[in-house]
Amino acid sequence: MKKMVQTNTTTKTCSCNSSSDTCKEETKLRIYLPLVISFILLTTGILLDYVISTTFFAGIIRLIWYLIAFLPVGVPVMIEMVASFRQKDFFTEFSLMGIASLGAFFIGEYPEGVAVMLFYAVGERLQETAVNRVQGNIKALLDLRSETACVLKDGSAVVVDPQTVLVGDTIQVKAGEKVPLDGILLSSDSSFDTSALTGESKPKIFRQHETVLAGMINTGKIINIQVTKVYSDCSFTKILEMVQDAASRKAKTELLIRKFAKIYTPAVFGLALLIALLPWLLLPDMLFSECLYRALVFLVMSCPCALVISVPLSYFGGIGAASRNGILFKGANYIDMIAKVNTVVMDKTGTLTKGVFKIREIVPVKHDTTSFMHIVKAIEAHSNHPIAKAIAEYNPDASSDNIDVQDAEEMAGYGLKGTVNGQSVLAGNTRLMRKFGIDYDKNIDTIVDTLVVIAINNVYAGYITIADELKEDALFLADKLRKLGIQKTVLLSGDKDLITQNVAQLLGIDTAYGDLLPEDKVHYMEACKQNASDIIAFMGDGINDAPVLALSDIGIAMGGMGSDAAVEVADVVIQTDQPSKLITAFKIAKATQKIVWINISMALLVKFAVFILGALGIATLWEAVFADVGVSLLAILNAVRILRKKF
Repeated sequence: MKKMVQTNTTTKTCSCNSSSDTCKEETKLRIYLPLVISFILLTTGILLDYVISTTFFAGIIRLIWYLIAFLPVGVPVMIEMVASFRQKDFFTEFSLMGIASLGAFFIGEYPEGVAVMLFYAVGERLQETAVNRVQGNIKALLDLRSETACVLKDGSAVVVDPQTVLVGDTIQVKAGEKVPLDGILLSSDSSFDTSALTGESKPKIFRQHETVLAGMINTGKIINIQVTKVYSDCSFTKILEMVQDAASRKAKTELLIRKFAKIYTPAVFGLALLIALLPWLLLPDMLFSECLYRALVFLVMSCPCALVISVPLSYFGGIGAASRNGILFKGANYIDMIAKVNTVVMDKTGTLTKGVFKIREIVPVKHDTTSFMHIVKAIEAHSNHPIAKAIAEYNPDASSDNIDVQDAEEMAGYGLKGTVNGQSVLAGNTRLMRKFGIDYDKNIDTIVDTLVVIAINNVYAGYITIADELKEDALFLADKLRKLGIQKTVLLSGDKDLITQNVAQLLGIDTAYGDLLPEDKVHYMEACKQNASDIIAFMGDGINDAPVLALSDIGIAMGGMGSDAAVEVADVVIQTDQPSKLITAFKIAKATQKIVWINISMALLVKFAVFILGALGIATLWEAVFADVGVSLLAILNAVRILRKKF
C-alpha cells in the first residue's frame, strides 16, 4: 500500500508550461480517466451479458472486452507486483489483488476480475486523497515562510531574501505581512495574528521589547523588529523540522501493524491455497473451479489495506490536529506515550507563571537606594535569568554603564558573584548567603515573594522582593488533569519553598518541592522512575529543565518563551506557552488512540466474517471486493475525522 501511494504521488507531478490550474486539471485527468474508462467498459459489459444474446457477446469477444476494461486499472498494479517480485517480496497487496483478478479471468468470471482491480484503484485514489488532505492540513498550518524581508539600512528599506538577514539587523513589517524572522519589537506596540503558530484565533498585542516570532501576521501598524535569530534557527523552521521528523517516528501500534502485515500476508496465501486444493482433493463432488473461486474471495478479502494505511493515517491526523491547536508532537510514538501518563510533574516559573518579574520592594542596609541599585544592576546585567532582567529594567535613569564589573559568575540555583568597583558582591537567594557564610536578617525568610539578597564585601547589604504572576489558565489545570485520570501532580521549583508551597496550594497540586537546584530535580525524577507503574510527564521551559525533560518518560516544553535547550530535548512542544494546552494534548492523544483501535477492530471483525462466508462459498467475489474497499474507506474516513474534531 505504501509503495502504491508513493507511485501515485509521483504521477501527480506536472511539467506542463501552462497555468497551475490547467496543470492541476491535466493531472486529475491522468489520474481519474483510467477509472472512468474501466467503469464504463465494465458496466457496459455487464449489461451486454444480461441484455444481448450470448451468441454475439460470448467467447473471445467477451474476453477481449473485459481485458480492455481491465488494462487501465490492472496494468499499474501488475507492474507493482512484478517490481515487488524482482525485489523478492512476494507477499504484498499487489500480489493479492493481481492473483485474485487473474484467477477470476482463469475461471471465466471476467466482470469480477475487472471489479477487483477497479474497486481497488478507486480505494487507492480515495485513500490518496485522504493522505494528501492530512499532509496539506499540516503544511498549510506550518508553512509560514516569508519569501522576502524588508531590511532597514542607512535609513532606506531594502527587500532581501530572509536567509541573508543577520542577527542584529532591523527589519520592517507592514500591516498584513508575515513576520519573516524572530526578533524583538522596537516599535511601541502592535497586534498580531498568531493563529498559525499557536492555534489561537484572537489577535494578540505585543509591546516594545517583547519577542515576536516568524510566521505571526502583523495586523496593526508598520513596525520595526530587531532580528534575534537567523533564518535557519527561527521558530517556523524548527516547527517544520519537528513535524517532518514526527512523520518518521512510528508509534508502537503502527510498527506492530506493519509487522503483523508481513506475517499475515504469506499466511493468507497459504490458507487460500489450502481452500483451493483441500476440498477438491478430499471431496469427490467438489469442482476445482468452485474451490478456486472461494480461494479468490478469501484472497481479495484478506488484503490488509485498511490496517496498513488507516493506522499511520490516524496518527498523522493526530499530529495535524495537535499542530492546529498549537501543540507539536515530535513523533507518533509520543501520542501513544502521553496517553499512558499517570503522573504530571511541572516546573513553576515560566510554566505555570508568566515569568514576567517586577520589583515590588527595595530594602537596602547602610546604602541609599540609588547607589544600592547601581551595584545590583551592574552584577545582574551578567545574567539572562528573568529575575535578573527584571532588575536590569528597573529605573533606566540609574545607569550602571560606567561601573567596573569583573569576574562575574553565575552559579546555577544560587545567583551571581563578582567584583563591582573593587568590591566583592553576592546577589542571589538565601541559599547563596548560607553557602558563603553571610549572616543575613533571618526575618526575610518569611517573605512570600521571590527574594534577591545582596552582600557587599561579605556583609549583608539588603534585599529586593520580586513578584511573578500566575497564568490564568493554570488555575484549574490540576483539577482537569485529575478528571482525565492523572493520579498525581507534582510541582518542582528552584524558587523558595514558601512560594512553591503557596502556588501549589492555590493550584490544587498534590505535592510541591521548592529550593531545588537543577540536579535536585534530576534526582527527584530518577527516584520517581524507580516505580515502574508510574508513567511521568514533565512540563518545563528553562534551560535548567532540559535534563529533567530528557529524563522523563515524556518531556513537554513551552515553545514560545522557553529556552532552545528545553525545546530541543522535549518530546512535545506547546507553542502558546499555555499550561492548559496540556489538557488538549491528552485529549488529542486519547482520541487518536481510540480511532486507531476502532479501525483495527472494525477491519479484523469484518474481514473475519467475510473470511468464513467466503470459505463456505456463501460470499461472492463481488461481496469480497465491496467489503474490502468498504472497510478501507470507513477506516480512512474515521482516521481523517480527527482533523474536524474540536478539543
